[in-house]
Amino acid sequence: MSVAVKVLYFASLRERAGLGEELCETAAGDLAGLYEELSARHGLGWPRAQLRVAVDGAFAEWSAPLRAGSEVVFIPPVSGG
Repeated sequence: MSVAVKVLYFASLRERAGLGEELCETAAGDLAGLYEELSARHGLGWPRAQLRVAVDGAFAEWSAPLRAGSEVVFIPPVSGG
Protein backbone atom coordinates (compact mmCIF):
# COMPACT_ATOMS: atom_id res chain seq x y z
CA MET A 1 0.00 0.00 0.00
CA SER A 2 1.39 3.39 -0.90
CA VAL A 3 0.87 6.78 0.72
CA ALA A 4 1.21 10.31 -0.61
CA VAL A 5 3.30 12.78 1.40
CA LYS A 6 4.73 16.22 0.79
CA VAL A 7 8.50 16.38 1.24
CA LEU A 8 10.41 19.62 1.90
CA TYR A 9 14.16 19.90 1.33
CA PHE A 10 16.32 22.47 3.12
CA ALA A 11 19.84 23.84 2.54
CA SER A 12 22.23 21.39 0.85
CA LEU A 13 19.47 18.80 0.39
CA ARG A 14 17.54 21.37 -1.63
CA GLU A 15 20.58 21.95 -3.81
CA ARG A 16 21.15 18.22 -4.36
CA ALA A 17 17.50 17.43 -5.09
CA GLY A 18 17.20 20.46 -7.37
CA LEU A 19 13.85 21.38 -5.82
CA GLY A 20 12.49 22.72 -2.56
CA GLU A 21 9.52 20.41 -2.26
CA GLU A 22 7.75 17.55 -3.97
CA LEU A 23 4.71 15.37 -3.59
CA CYS A 24 5.72 11.72 -3.28
CA GLU A 25 3.77 8.53 -3.66
CA THR A 26 5.74 5.90 -1.75
CA ALA A 27 5.45 2.35 -0.51
CA ALA A 28 8.06 3.02 2.20
CA GLY A 29 6.78 1.95 5.60
CA ASP A 30 8.64 4.52 7.67
CA LEU A 31 10.60 7.76 7.47
CA ALA A 32 13.91 5.92 7.09
CA GLY A 33 12.61 4.04 4.06
CA LEU A 34 11.30 7.24 2.51
CA TYR A 35 14.65 8.96 2.95
CA GLU A 36 16.51 6.00 1.42
CA GLU A 37 14.14 6.04 -1.56
CA LEU A 38 14.53 9.79 -2.10
CA SER A 39 18.28 9.71 -1.48
CA ALA A 40 18.69 7.10 -4.22
CA ARG A 41 16.46 9.11 -6.59
CA HIS A 42 18.12 12.49 -6.01
CA GLY A 43 21.63 11.60 -4.78
CA LEU A 44 21.09 13.46 -1.51
CA GLY A 45 24.37 12.23 -0.04
CA TRP A 46 23.81 12.72 3.69
CA PRO A 47 23.79 9.66 5.96
CA ARG A 48 20.63 9.53 8.08
CA ALA A 49 22.67 9.70 11.29
CA GLN A 50 23.62 13.29 10.41
CA LEU A 51 20.08 14.48 9.63
CA ARG A 52 16.97 15.33 11.60
CA VAL A 53 13.51 14.57 10.33
CA ALA A 54 10.24 16.31 11.16
CA VAL A 55 6.65 15.41 10.37
CA ASP A 56 3.86 17.97 10.41
CA GLY A 57 6.03 20.48 12.28
CA ALA A 58 7.41 18.19 15.01
CA PHE A 59 10.69 16.29 15.15
CA ALA A 60 10.18 12.55 14.65
CA GLU A 61 12.04 9.26 14.93
CA TRP A 62 13.27 7.62 11.73
CA SER A 63 11.22 4.54 12.60
CA ALA A 64 7.94 6.50 12.66
CA PRO A 65 5.38 5.19 10.15
CA LEU A 66 4.33 7.34 7.23
CA ARG A 67 0.85 8.84 7.29
CA ALA A 68 -0.92 9.90 4.12
CA GLY A 69 -1.05 13.67 3.67
CA SER A 70 1.81 14.41 6.08
CA GLU A 71 4.48 17.02 5.44
CA VAL A 72 7.96 15.54 5.91
CA VAL A 73 11.06 17.70 6.28
CA PHE A 74 14.64 16.40 6.10
CA ILE A 75 16.99 18.78 7.93
CA PRO A 76 20.75 18.67 7.31
CA PRO A 77 23.31 20.05 9.76
CA VAL A 78 23.54 23.83 9.57
CA SER A 79 26.87 25.59 9.74
CA GLY A 80 27.04 29.09 11.07
CA GLY A 81 29.60 31.74 11.45
